[in-house]
Amino acid sequence: MEKKFIANNYGKILIPFDGSETSVNALRQVIKYSKDADCRSASLTVVTVLPSFGAEVELGLVKDIKGVLRKLANDILLSAKRIAEEEGVQIEYVLSEGSTHKAIIDAAKSRNCGLIVMARRSLDELERAFVGSVTAKVIGYSPIDVLVMPSNSDIKWSNILLAVDGSVYSEIAAKRAISIARSCGSKLIIVSVVDVTDEFFIHSPAAVDEMIQNAWATVEKIKKMVKPADINIEAYVKEGDPEDKIVSVAEELGSDTICLGSHGRTGLRRLVMGSVAEKVIGNAPCPVLVVKAN
Repeated sequence: MEKKFIANNYGKILIPFDGSETSVNALRQVIKYSKDADCRSASLTVVTVLPSFGAEVELGLVKDIKGVLRKLANDILLSAKRIAEEEGVQIEYVLSEGSTHKAIIDAAKSRNCGLIVMARRSLDELERAFVGSVTAKVIGYSPIDVLVMPSNSDIKWSNILLAVDGSVYSEIAAKRAISIARSCGSKLIIVSVVDVTDEFFIHSPAAVDEMIQNAWATVEKIKKMVKPADINIEAYVKEGDPEDKIVSVAEELGSDTICLGSHGRTGLRRLVMGSVAEKVIGNAPCPVLVVKAN
């Protein structure tokens, strides 16, 4: 039932492709699902973005660099075409130019895509804290859901971890996760994290108790949304650093996808603030679906 995911939830998918191992894996994973009998109507688009050129390039001060980069981009698209031919699927190919995140979003919007699937590079500790500027900006500015895939990860929907915080954004994410779980026969794990330190607990135990009660109320609200769908669910409330707890719960319970809502902060402001979603994406052992309030 898992492979009904694309057909039932995201009929048109955009895959940014740069020829890296992680982007190759992301492309192959999407193709794997599109080849299923229930997903033959899915429309796949690969986009490679040629960076914009400064005045020194346009004036010819840097010899033929534009031509060199365009050839490189075309070679990258050609490698994507070879993968599609090998897998026996039809894909649309787009070579765009300009700001990378804007080109990706524009390509997705112009084709009415429901999902952008992005590869997460292997990053060092500092880079993981900030996800990577292109990915963060796509998530920040896109009105379209984004699935971020770590290296060598698979697209699976048998065990979905839904992180909720009581916001309207997490409720929107919950609706999406429930829809996917219903389509795929998934187990849905709901977690809400109370962001408290040991020091705060010592000085304000009553306040912590109230926060925990509110977190359980949030979880129970989502459980009521799930009940009519007849989905297998588990629910937890954890205390501590939200991003650490979400990742650790995913690892402990073997979740194959984490689903989060996006809080609407955009661009570099998101990077500077280091949102929970960004840190989860940077450290998650599995793909992370960021649901947008579109």
